[in-house]
Amino acid sequence: MAVAIAQPNPQRKLVSPDLVSALGAVLIVGMMVVPLPSWLLDILLGFNITLALTIMLVVIYSARPLDFSSFPSMLLIVTLFRLALNISATRLILLHAEAGAIISAFGSVVVGGNYIVGLVVFIILVMIQFVVITNGAGRVAEVAARFTLDAMPGKQMAIDADLNAGLINEDEARERRKKIAEESDFYGAMDGASKFVRGDAIAAVIIIVVNILGGFTVGIVQHHMDLQTALQTYTLLTIGEGLVAQIPALLISTATGLVVTRANGETNLGANLSTQMLAQPKAIGTAAGVFLMLGLVPGIPKAPFLFVGTMAGLLAMTLSRQQAAASARPAAQEQPDAPKPPENLAELVGVDPLELEIGYGLIVLADRKQGGDLLDRVTALRRQMATESGFVTPPIRVRDNLQLKPTEYAVKLKGVEVARGESYPGQLLAMNPSGGSIDIPGLRTTEPAFGLPAVWIAEQDRSIAESLGCSVVDAVTVLITHLSEFVRSHASEIVTRQDVQAIIDSVKEKAPIVVDELVPKIMSVGEVQRVLCRLLDERVDVRDVSSILEALADHAPLTKDVDILVEKVRERLGRQITRQHTEPDGRLHVFTVDPRIEHHLSESLRQTENGVRCIIDPELLQKILLSVRDQMERIAMNGHSPLALVSAPVRMHFRRLVERNFPQLPVLSYNEIPTGVNVESTGMVMVEEVASAEPVAPV
Repeated sequence: MAVAIAQPNPQRKLVSPDLVSALGAVLIVGMMVVPLPSWLLDILLGFNITLALTIMLVVIYSARPLDFSSFPSMLLIVTLFRLALNISATRLILLHAEAGAIISAFGSVVVGGNYIVGLVVFIILVMIQFVVITNGAGRVAEVAARFTLDAMPGKQMAIDADLNAGLINEDEARERRKKIAEESDFYGAMDGASKFVRGDAIAAVIIIVVNILGGFTVGIVQHHMDLQTALQTYTLLTIGEGLVAQIPALLISTATGLVVTRANGETNLGANLSTQMLAQPKAIGTAAGVFLMLGLVPGIPKAPFLFVGTMAGLLAMTLSRQQAAASARPAAQEQPDAPKPPENLAELVGVDPLELEIGYGLIVLADRKQGGDLLDRVTALRRQMATESGFVTPPIRVRDNLQLKPTEYAVKLKGVEVARGESYPGQLLAMNPSGGSIDIPGLRTTEPAFGLPAVWIAEQDRSIAESLGCSVVDAVTVLITHLSEFVRSHASEIVTRQDVQAIIDSVKEKAPIVVDELVPKIMSVGEVQRVLCRLLDERVDVRDVSSILEALADHAPLTKDVDILVEKVRERLGRQITRQHTEPDGRLHVFTVDPRIEHHLSESLRQTENGVRCIIDPELLQKILLSVRDQMERIAMNGHSPLALVSAPVRMHFRRLVERNFPQLPVLSYNEIPTGVNVESTGMVMVEEVASAEPVAPV
């Protein structure tokens, strides 16, 4: 017969700590109101001394101040507990002229029954606590709290920089921020909690004076004692009660001073002190020599100085021998002819893919304490690039550069500066989308991302700028917009083979067949990278990697020409590309190219060492570019984004002809536009020399 035996739950606690804390706080307050018997007071006084000693030992054995982060709250509780014991003891002394065995022992045994000696000892203890320990601990706590708060922005910037650089993940960054917040809260709480110790010392003096005066009054008036008996009885009891209370108070004050003066470390206080004090045998030997010399001075007792000097000298000799043996051991183990290991210089090679350097005047934009959100915006930019274009931007390292002007920033690509701009915190940038002048007082400039005329204006002029039809943005938005436009325009230079391999690996989990068919049997990772870079050059959304690989798998067996493969991929992504440029009214507003120009371009194709290129007369090219500019201005004046539509065979070549002058002009082919899309042509690129030729059908 099987019998089931219930196993105890190791996580179940017999008494809830929350319940104990709540009941303890209530009982402490109750002690101030309800009289306690002398035997219970003895137990609580013993518990108070034990608790204070335990707290001080916990502080000594803690490696870091935050290991005892509940110390400020504990300090308030034990202070309140000690004051409640003072009130209970005072009640017993004044009512019954006795307060238990412990207070009587301290009043009669510890100070020898002499209340004058006891009073002097009590005053010394209070002065040590109040003047020496409490004042010093309070000052250290105040300075530590201020320095900790001042250092928070720099620590947070370092965490954000490591996060943007990819050195840590978001969980590690969150944990570091949590530790910084806990450290700030702890030292702030210790700054306030140190005032409890100061108040406790003042209260102890007031309580003992009140007890002595009250004892005289009660003893003489109510108990009809003579003056000497009342003085002997109540003063000794009061001094005993003060000593019993001040010894734990002194321990707590010492613990407070140890907490606020401790630095973060890996070992406790005892290990640190022993390691650091014994690390200098010469200092100990010098001290030993001084003691021995003092022992030889006439009139000075020789035994204590000679004994201490001899012991210190022996300790110094022992430590010196140990250090000499420790330093000689590695030398003996090392082979004299053994070659040194080669220095690893690979760690010194390499640059960050993307860097954003800011002048010291722009640091406020990255300081969260002052409301700066630059680092958060940089992180959001990387996320936006991934969701909008499928391009995973590498971590962007943000750092300050004192060589820049205070309001200047620079963008570096693989260690080389490629963009620079200025931004003014506290001001707004007003831009006229139509390109006209802006009649607002301010600093005239040019918007760095798109080259629009702009003016830096004051905050109060925002409404004026908006009433004139200007777009108004803050300093951070200007910087982030410039950075995002830079990343988009240089995406093909940023993406690496390693990035492409990571993309292929992620696709392989969902579509393993197409990946196994294409890479590496038909195309290498480098060839796939070239196709993706060409697509990114024209700002094509490459999130649909599966369709891109499908198109490559269909056409790569027939040709390895990257130009042809890119056009085939664009046709496969036609619906997606068209959607990128469709206006809110559902139409595709384009300008076309004269079929005779397209025919001339197709006849000008020549095979070169770099592939097929369109070779045309420079004068004709200049006229084509002027006509393209006119069409772009016309379509922009109608409130639409410029978009060129040409025949598929010449799309790539026409794009190459105009991209140097108009890098942001999208060029689509007829084959990329799916059925059902409403295309509206606003004009045509024409040149007189070509227009005079015989009309031809579209290529």
